[in-house]
Amino acid sequence: MKNGLKLIICLATLLSVQCSVFANAIDKTISQSEINKAGISISIKEVGSGKVIYEQNSQKPTMPASTLKILTLAASVDTLGKDYKFSTKLYKNTNNELFLKLGADPFLTSSDLNRIFESAVKNKKILSPKFIYVDDYVFDSTEWGEGWQWDDDLNPLMPKFSSYNIDKNLLNITIAPTNINAPANIFTSKFYPITFMNLVTTGNENNISISRNNSISPDIITIEGTVKKQETEFIPINHPKRYFILRIEDAIRSAKMDYYGKFAQKKVPSTNVYLVAQADHDLQTAISAILKNSNNFVAETVFKLAGGKYVNNTGSLANSQKMLNNYFDKLSLNYENIKIVDGSGVSKNNLMTTDFMTEFLSKQEVIDTLKPELPTSGEGTLKNRMLYFKDNLRAKTGTLSDVSAIAGYITSRTGRTYAFDIMINDPKSKSNDKKSLEEYVLRDIYTNY
Repeated sequence: MKNGLKLIICLATLLSVQCSVFANAIDKTISQSEINKAGISISIKEVGSGKVIYEQNSQKPTMPASTLKILTLAASVDTLGKDYKFSTKLYKNTNNELFLKLGADPFLTSSDLNRIFESAVKNKKILSPKFIYVDDYVFDSTEWGEGWQWDDDLNPLMPKFSSYNIDKNLLNITIAPTNINAPANIFTSKFYPITFMNLVTTGNENNISISRNNSISPDIITIEGTVKKQETEFIPINHPKRYFILRIEDAIRSAKMDYYGKFAQKKVPSTNVYLVAQADHDLQTAISAILKNSNNFVAETVFKLAGGKYVNNTGSLANSQKMLNNYFDKLSLNYENIKIVDGSGVSKNNLMTTDFMTEFLSKQEVIDTLKPELPTSGEGTLKNRMLYFKDNLRAKTGTLSDVSAIAGYITSRTGRTYAFDIMINDPKSKSNDKKSLEEYVLRDIYTNY
C-alpha cells in the first residue's frame, strides 16, 4: 500500500516537473520574441482529459480574426447538416408565371443561371412566360457585417453578401496597355452600370491603384497608375441585386425566352407550382473554402443561412446568433465572456478568449466534425507555413490589422494531442514577428510534451 502511494506521489511529481519545464520553454520563447506579453493570449489543453497544459492571458477577450470561423462553421454545419445543398430553383405555376427562388448560393455563377433558363426553354418548352418573380426572402436586406471597416469596401476578400449572390459578388475588370504613354483600355467581362475614371497610362511597369468615394458616388471607380502587361482586378459589386437582375436578363436572352417585363419580389406559392430547373452546390465545397482558404464571403453566407434554417425564416445576424448560442448550450459552454457579431471574424467587434476556444475545440463533437477538415501544414492559409509539423498539425489561421491568431490541434512527438489557441494583439510588432512567435510556441508543444 505504501509502495503504491509512493508511486502515485512520484508520478504526480514527475508530471508537475514536466509541466513546469514545458511552461518554462514557452515563457522563454515569449520573452525572446520581444512582443508585448500583455498582448499575447494562449491556451493549451490536452484533448481527452481537458487538462490545462499552459495558459497566458487565457481569459482576456481579444479579437479572434478568422479563427472565429471554426466556431461559426461548426454551429452552421450542425444546423444545416453536412448533406445540405445551396439551391437556386425556378418554378412555374398554372398561370404561366415563373418564380426564381434564390438560395444565396455563394458558388452560383452566371453560367448556372443561363443553364436554368435554357433548361426551362429546352426541356419544359417555356418560351413566353406571363411574368417572372424573384423570391429573395432567404436573407434580410443587410449586406455587410457589423463593425466592418468602411475603407475595406474595395477589398475583394470582403464583398457584400445577400440573397442575390452570384459570381462571388465581384466585378472582373481588365486593364490593358495600348501605346506607350497613351491611356490604357479598361473594360469589364460583364455589363454593369459603372463609370471608370481612367487615369492609367501605358508605361514600363504595372503599378495600379483603385479607389472609390462612396460619399460622392459609389458608381464611379477611379483607376490610376501605369500598366505594361494586361492586368485583371476584382472589385466588390456595390449593388448585388442590380448585378443579379442584369444576369437574369442575360440568361433570358441566351435561352431565347420571350420576356421583357420587370422582376418583382414575391414568394413562391405553396400550391399549384412545379419545379422547372435548379442549380445546386454542396456544403462540403463551402467547408473547404472557409477552413482552408478562409473565404469571408462564403463564411458569412453559410452562417446566415444556418440562422435562417434555425428559426425556419429569413436569415439575419440576430437569428444566426440565436443558432450559435443554442449550439453552445448543446455543448454545455459558457459564452458570457465572448461576443460574436459576424460569421467570418472580419469585424473588430468580435471578442474571444483563448480559454473558450480550446474548451470548444476539446469537445468530441467538434473534434469529429472539424478536425479532419482543418488544413494541415502546406495547405490553404498554411501553404507556406508550419511545414516543420507535417501532418501533426490541423489549424485555422487569422489575421487583422495588429492581430494574428492560430487555433486548432497539434500532436506532439509523444503522440499526445492538444487543442490550442494563440492570439496576439500588438500594434507595435510586425505581422511576420507575430506569426514567427506562433510557430515557435507550437514547436515548444511539439517537442517538449
